[in-house]
Amino acid sequence: METLEEKKAAVVEDFSMFDEWLDKYEYLIELGKKLESYPDEAKTEDKLIKGCQSRVWLDWEKKDGRIYFKADSDAIITKGIISLLIDVYSGSTAKQIAEDDFAFISEIGLRENLSPTRAGGLASMIETIKAVARSNE
Repeated sequence: METLEEKKAAVVEDFSMFDEWLDKYEYLIELGKKLESYPDEAKTEDKLIKGCQSRVWLDWEKKDGRIYFKADSDAIITKGIISLLIDVYSGSTAKQIAEDDFAFISEIGLRENLSPTRAGGLASMIETIKAVARSNE
């Protein structure tokens, strides 16, 4: 199993293959399309991430000391962003997630290349993932 550091390094490497942000957006859209299906009946208010302009649902379970995330969104780029985050952090321990600085997001230039509303949504996604981790430490 890949470590959290290996997963983050792989994302940085994947994004470095693209010179243009349009290509990076296309990559995010592809990530979103690969997201595991999320049942409609699980799309409840308590699973919605607050602070996102789009609707983003996040669910999780703790198994063998690790947290596994499932998510969905009704917007294609946002779905790619949440997919990227859960690909990296799913399977990590609560302590690893809570203590992580999420710096790889800046390394790939994601925050700087999003509209202000999407950047705010990204911050809300990160904070929600960290809150889940802190509540499970």
